[in-house]
Amino acid sequence: MAKLQKSIDKRNALVKATIDLVNNNGFHATPMSKIAKMANVSPATIYLYFENKQDLVNQTYIDVKTEFTRFAFENYDANAPVKEAFQYIWNRIADFKLKQCEHALFLAPCDNTPMIDEASRQEGIKHLQPLLDLWAKGKAEGIIKPYSDYILYAYAINPLAFLMLAQKRGAITLDDILIKNAFEAAWNSIKK
Repeated sequence: MAKLQKSIDKRNALVKATIDLVNNNGFHATPMSKIAKMANVSPATIYLYFENKQDLVNQTYIDVKTEFTRFAFENYDANAPVKEAFQYIWNRIADFKLKQCEHALFLAPCDNTPMIDEASRQEGIKHLQPLLDLWAKGKAEGIIKPYSDYILYAYAINPLAFLMLAQKRGAITLDDILIKNAFEAAWNSIKK
């Protein structure tokens, strides 16, 4: 049991180091040697858990995306009215991005650059299925614009990343009023 926990701890340390280094240095400026050093393991240890750097980053992405979506959809009621359900999910996503900033910062470039392979990206999208189902329901009911899910995500969810970065820089403080305004802007961008 102790050996298994030690193994889990090493893998978690590698994932955390990857997130920290990619956030601070970018994907290409994050060599395996730095990841190993930050995780306090030998470089050879990485290859016990991951095939190569691409596999390490892909698996880290899937781990973080899983954590993100588990948080976003916790206690979600798929039978709630569309706006109410969307507001619940949106607020949970906002909460994650503001409270788990390092993980949210890691996801932003992963979702928008080729550093994640397509299979891992598709695995990450599968985790968003409750939101995609809600949008399909909203489109069918004539409540949500009949746009591509990518467009809906770009206008309703992606602005949260911008706001999170602005807060991290100290440009704004996302208080309850700004969060409420941001939700209304998101909802107005996708409602029919």
